[in-house]
Amino acid sequence: MRILVSGASIAGPVLAWWLTRYGHEVTVVERSPVLRKTGGHAVDLFRPAMTISERMGVASRIESRATGTERLSFLREGTRRPITADATKLFAATSDRHVEIMRDDLSEIYYDATRADVEYLFGDSIAALGEDLVTFDSGTTRPFDLVIGADGLHSNVRRLVFGEVAKTFTGAYLAVLSVPREAGVPGAMTGHVGPGRSAAVYGARHLGDARAVFLFRSPELEYHHRDVARQKQLLRAAFAGLHPQVDEWMSYLDTDRAFYFDSITQLREDTWSRGRVALVGDAAYCPGPAIGGSTSLAVVGAYVLAGQLATSPDHATAFTRYEDEMREPVHASRAFALGVAKTLIPSTRLGVWALTRGMQVATSLPSWLVRPLAKLNSTGVRLHDSMPVRDYGCQGAGVPAP
Repeated sequence: MRILVSGASIAGPVLAWWLTRYGHEVTVVERSPVLRKTGGHAVDLFRPAMTISERMGVASRIESRATGTERLSFLREGTRRPITADATKLFAATSDRHVEIMRDDLSEIYYDATRADVEYLFGDSIAALGEDLVTFDSGTTRPFDLVIGADGLHSNVRRLVFGEVAKTFTGAYLAVLSVPREAGVPGAMTGHVGPGRSAAVYGARHLGDARAVFLFRSPELEYHHRDVARQKQLLRAAFAGLHPQVDEWMSYLDTDRAFYFDSITQLREDTWSRGRVALVGDAAYCPGPAIGGSTSLAVVGAYVLAGQLATSPDHATAFTRYEDEMREPVHASRAFALGVAKTLIPSTRLGVWALTRGMQVATSLPSWLVRPLAKLNSTGVRLHDSMPVRDYGCQGAGVPAP
């Protein structure tokens, strides 16, 4: 089949890799004129996503680009002594095979694995969907058998086909800002936390800059997701007076450094297909950026969708089976993310103390004890390690990219 995928970030290229291996002719359209380098946050790949990446032949490259964060240090607002913790123990508690990697690096790795076999159309987008034709913003019209939206939380494909869908605002916002490399230390995350807000900076050995990440609680704010000036204004207001070091990081908002800002919002629909169109990744079931394992969920979802299209008698059956297979992990990720939002951004001083103290106590346990204790709860911190990865038994599955 001729399949058009909208979005060249994470889910799009992973889906394209597997669809190509199953014999389909795949085109990926991306609104950005080049592969996006937005200075985004680090993302987490848990065991299932790493298993899929290994089958794609890119796991070793992913591991070579890991951020290498080993130490955490946070200063509670109004105190003078930071709380420190061993990040490697926290990662070990969450997964048997966890990799933290910059989103841009991961996107580039998946793109590189597919660009020899997949047609990429950069600087264009879908304007209209007909019965068997797709019209692009550039004015061209082409036939495709299926269209898959892998274009993120603000999906254009979802808007065109589904209109407005149910969403849940978690009560929190996330921002990421590129800052000079010397502002962060490779292998460490240092920050400040107060009631309803936290800010931290981290670096990685291979990065030419460091990243400052901001989380804060707020009622829903009025802004457009492309109105950067308004977003920066809101961020300054949210973090005024937290700490002079945070003020220093915020000063780089006045430059043209890469910047990201969005609400931490969940998509709540349980139907991700209509006719010949389906959604995958954050476009379908975003559980909440930075708190719900959305990147791993996107990789697994893309793998499942491709597998079902390869093994089902028709696309309608494949879409239904894909939804049935993904519904349980999506529901679990949504519930998990809502709990994480409350834990990571406590609204009281007591909650801030409990967060930092709990982090310190958890990582003071001996290494041999951390993982066995965490494995007792597969619906908690081990949730994203517990998603099954089926072998669809199709020709080409498990064959590394040439």
